[in-house]
Amino acid sequence: DEIRRTRLLLQNSGKTLSEPIQDDQMRKAFLLSLSSVHPDTDKIIPVLFRPPVLVPNSFLLVISFLQFVFHSYTTGFNLINGNGTTKAEEYSIQEKQIFYSLGAISYAACVGALPLVFMNRYTLKGPLTELVVRKLLPAPLLGLTSAFTVAVVRSPEFEHGIEVMDRNGKVVGVSRKAGEKAVKETALSRGVLFGTTFFLPNVLTHFAQRAKLAKTPHTLAVMRMLFIMSVLAGMLPASLSMFPQRGEIKREDLEPEILSSTEETVLFYNRGI
Repeated sequence: DEIRRTRLLLQNSGKTLSEPIQDDQMRKAFLLSLSSVHPDTDKIIPVLFRPPVLVPNSFLLVISFLQFVFHSYTTGFNLINGNGTTKAEEYSIQEKQIFYSLGAISYAACVGALPLVFMNRYTLKGPLTELVVRKLLPAPLLGLTSAFTVAVVRSPEFEHGIEVMDRNGKVVGVSRKAGEKAVKETALSRGVLFGTTFFLPNVLTHFAQRAKLAKTPHTLAVMRMLFIMSVLAGMLPASLSMFPQRGEIKREDLEPEILSSTEETVLFYNRGI
């Protein structure tokens, strides 16, 4: 009910994204609507998959290193917060995305857990192996698998295209190239988010251990959790701001059928989160 009231307030005010929002009530209503309602479908996003809760949920899953649960959650987040304008006549896009999601989750979880399984299976317990498997590999693997799940789950966007609009919000056409650009940007930002979140805390924990700031293993584990939480909280807004949610694509980069239907030099699309 609160979300519906804020949406009605925004509609009655006549404000647009290009106009400054001065009133405090209007600003709060705009932020609530932005984080709670999908811009393409106008459907309310489930609380568990809204951008503000990505940090605490991911934090709990990252520190516990539950690969399957972590990738299940982030895949669901990608599925719900992607571009909602993709359509296909021969089958349901949602069914295809769910099928792809199951494959992406299984593959990403297996890849993430493979180094530890390999080390334990072949009893490779040397210092160098421990360093590589436990300290160096997790960060790039988590970043790569996170980017991979974005690309797989949202692949219908570059297979079938997404809607592109002029500066007034009028839909000009459906573009595969815009869909490809949207997915690439989101995958890159997601890889940076989780790759950095796992890499920096390991580095900070290493220096804390070298400096003997933690007297016991329990204290060191607590410090590592604090490092992860701090880096994740800082990296989320940074990764989301790498590319604007209202993406832009130049006219000459679009398909010929769209070029013939508009004279606009720049067109816009919803990149998703």
